[in-house]
Amino acid sequence: MGGLLALLHAAGSVESFVDSRLSAIGLSLPKLAALDRLMQTPGGSLPLGQLADRLACVKSNVTQLVDRLEADGLVTREPDPSDRRSRLAVITNAGRQAYEKGAGIHRDAERQLFGALTDDDAARLADIFEKLDRARLTPQPALG
Repeated sequence: MGGLLALLHAAGSVESFVDSRLSAIGLSLPKLAALDRLMQTPGGSLPLGQLADRLACVKSNVTQLVDRLEADGLVTREPDPSDRRSRLAVITNAGRQAYEKGAGIHRDAERQLFGALTDDDAARLADIFEKLDRARLTPQPALG
């Protein structure tokens, strides 16, 4: 269990490191991720259900996240012209500006964190992440 706990601790430390820098401009990693998904979509809008899928979370979490983004003026909710039961999350100009600032902070944090690694360290780490991802996707036999 030591390796898994160390990985989880490192992930938590990295998340705290980046979140603390983003908080200076009123963002968090979840807010930046939502803005990123909207920025990557033509027109800067997505139905809430699709945004939840792209963030790999449940719709109720996205609803709360969009509530916070809307309160900050970074996103608006608009009717979905293709489905009257659905609402779109639409990035605002302020949201685009916040995204650009947040993406810059994210890149700077990544450079600072990964700058501590040699090229060989970074290559080994990428290989480890790839192996962990493959292991997660590989079906495991049932216990019993």
